[in-house]
Amino acid sequence: MAKGQLRKIFPDHWSFMLGEICLYSFVIIILTGIYLTLFFNPSMGEVVYHGSYIPLQGIRMSEAYKSTLDISFDVRGGLLIRQIHHWAAIVFVAGMLTHMMRVFFTGAFRKPRDVNWLFGFSLFVLGMFEGFMGYSLPDDLLSGTGIRFLEGALLATPVVGTYITMFLFGGEYPGHDIIPRLYSIHVLLFPALMVLAVVIHFSYAWYLKHTQFPGPARTENNVVGMPFMPVYLAKATGFFFLIFGVIAFVSAIASVNPIWTYGPYRPDQVSADAQPDWYMGFAEGLIRIMPGWEIRAWGHTLEMGVLIPLTVFGVMLVVIGFYPYFESWLTRDKREHHILDRPRNRPVRTGLGVAWLTEYLILLAAGGNDLFATRLHLSINAITWTWRILFFVGPVVTFIITKRWCMGLQRSDRDKVLHGRETGTIKRLPHGEYVEIHEQLPQEALYTLTAHEQFSPAELPPAVDENGVKRKVPASEKLRVKLSEGYFGEGSQIAKPTFAEQAELTGDHGHQ
Repeated sequence: MAKGQLRKIFPDHWSFMLGEICLYSFVIIILTGIYLTLFFNPSMGEVVYHGSYIPLQGIRMSEAYKSTLDISFDVRGGLLIRQIHHWAAIVFVAGMLTHMMRVFFTGAFRKPRDVNWLFGFSLFVLGMFEGFMGYSLPDDLLSGTGIRFLEGALLATPVVGTYITMFLFGGEYPGHDIIPRLYSIHVLLFPALMVLAVVIHFSYAWYLKHTQFPGPARTENNVVGMPFMPVYLAKATGFFFLIFGVIAFVSAIASVNPIWTYGPYRPDQVSADAQPDWYMGFAEGLIRIMPGWEIRAWGHTLEMGVLIPLTVFGVMLVVIGFYPYFESWLTRDKREHHILDRPRNRPVRTGLGVAWLTEYLILLAAGGNDLFATRLHLSINAITWTWRILFFVGPVVTFIITKRWCMGLQRSDRDKVLHGRETGTIKRLPHGEYVEIHEQLPQEALYTLTAHEQFSPAELPPAVDENGVKRKVPASEKLRVKLSEGYFGEGSQIAKPTFAEQAELTGDHGHQ
């Protein structure tokens, strides 16, 4: 059994390395995190600093902040390990987002990998909040501002917000328990959940085998590639050290989270230009572009300026997480799929993915509206209104552009299949007409361009059944048919060339 598993075949494509980047950066996070726990003191007890960093000597601060300064300036290699830990976390979340988008655009989430998509999505969400808790632990002025943001978000939750806040902080903000509690979650609970999710995720991938792009000899019932041992294992090992080396190099030359420049956290202060790590920036952007609406009734205040953005934040994540089940319901396709889609052949899905990324980037930029205002000397109100407009307009524009781009690429593929490749050679026909000689594509290329399956739009059943009785059609079925027309209708895909069209146009007519 072990010999058979070691000979398991893995397809070879550069985009498959995105998942490996996530795994290797996660390993780096675990290794460096273990080292940091040996020196970090997760306590909010106050001390006076007398360490190596002279500008902060004599300043009162928490033991958590002091121990982080000691790691940075007094522990051998401590600052480099801190930097590697933080950079690896950034790369980890970035790798997961990119990997998820590769899976999304190629349709790798379809059955039987729909459950595995949920585990990958769970890893992405856990990684975001694990990173947030991680950079909150030093208790510096920047991370304290982030914790204050968390408190405001919890308080905006109707009915239970106050109770959750008191439970988390152990009393009135900021209390003395938040750092120890975040530390326990950061080093015990979330890592255990993430390790479990990683094991299940890779076990699924190992059991189901890897997906592969369309090409010669590749079908839904086989896998074309190299064996795990020794080819893939050797490449994976080298790639791990390459990732580790790149992260270490970046950590050595590019500072991230220099807490000594922010100073210790004080509830009455806010650091200038406070920005979270990029993966939480779009949540910040939602808060900043939302008007400060409030609803007051029966002695209670509902803070819509915070509640609505938090709801949108959750909806944006959930929509991506459960999209595979939406597409499965739309197509009624319950078959197993192991061959990937080319993004151009699914224009609507590709357009939706680009629209989601556009929204993400717009909100990320909106989270820095104060930076745009101060650096460019512009009105912050004008900048905020610009991002508000782009929040609604930007995704629609990019969806339309992406869809039309995919349709253009489909037409180009169709022309290549029917007319071949342009050679640049001009030929004059006996009757005087000049034509360009086209060269027929190789069979391998023709197969790749025509191997994809095209769905036909769903149709409503006849208005009456065979007995003449009026048929009742559920509203959900009417919605499915309408959406199916938008996904697979005439304006959303270009019909593949038929064998008859190919036979007619590839004959010896003097043009090929």
